[in-house]
Amino acid sequence: MTATLDRTTTRPPTAVAPLLGLACAAVATVVWSGSFVTSRGLHDSVPPVQHAFWRWVIASAAVAPFGARQAWRQRALFRRHARHVVLASLLGVAVYNTLVNQAGLTTSAATMGMIMAASPVLMAAFERLGGVRLGARRTTGLLIACAGVALLVGGAARFSAGGLWMIAAACCFAGYSALLRRTPAELTGVAFLFTTFVIGTVLLLPAQAASLAVQGGFTPTPGTIAPLLYVGVASSAVAFFAWNKAIALIGATRAGVVYYLQPVCVAVLSWLVLGERTTWPQLLSMALILGGVVLGAGSRR
Repeated sequence: MTATLDRTTTRPPTAVAPLLGLACAAVATVVWSGSFVTSRGLHDSVPPVQHAFWRWVIASAAVAPFGARQAWRQRALFRRHARHVVLASLLGVAVYNTLVNQAGLTTSAATMGMIMAASPVLMAAFERLGGVRLGARRTTGLLIACAGVALLVGGAARFSAGGLWMIAAACCFAGYSALLRRTPAELTGVAFLFTTFVIGTVLLLPAQAASLAVQGGFTPTPGTIAPLLYVGVASSAVAFFAWNKAIALIGATRAGVVYYLQPVCVAVLSWLVLGERTTWPQLLSMALILGGVVLGAGSRR
């Protein structure tokens, strides 16, 4: 959850930075694809708010050995930029993942991934409003990838209430990603990541208490603990760190273009895990998405 990684460390060479940024964005996208499957898999055993709450408890514990001490040393900086930090925690931690889990109650993992693929368009819109010029090549890549997503969604299952939850989640994620680009440079990466995880968990406490009072708790079993460990460690600590690194190196718009790979990853994962067959329209849409990724991830011009 950090717009920048540790600015005190040596930056990668200019020629390497774009490749490293694209690689980090790809890692985050692939790992996050599995979290949609997890959200859907836990929909009937772990309530959405409790799923989000324990995810961030685990994530905070996973990052604490690397970021807690730095966060304490930088506590004055975090107080100075409290509004920015709390807003990032709210959008990227507390609200976004809760909305995804809520959508998983009625929406398939593949459909969630398809809808979330629209978030790069929103990221580009936020950056454009902030004065960032996208360039003809990147704009064309975004439009091609968006056409692939539209084709994919057009042949998907009928829209449901879960789809509306996912649209709201996509808006939150896009706003969060645009916000990352504006994170003050003096805030180091791991410390910012840890702080937003902790604040996001605290923000979820009232909803967690309400969920326990109304829905009751869930039964810890290997079938619930293992997915929570995955989303807490891999999809949170690892993927968010990689995504934030990508934002710092190449910006939200170019990282967002790579994010268009998510429906492709979810479709492949569904085929590998669930045995779902891929249709020709889906293959065509995937080709458009990949073409848009390659075109839009290039240099700005």
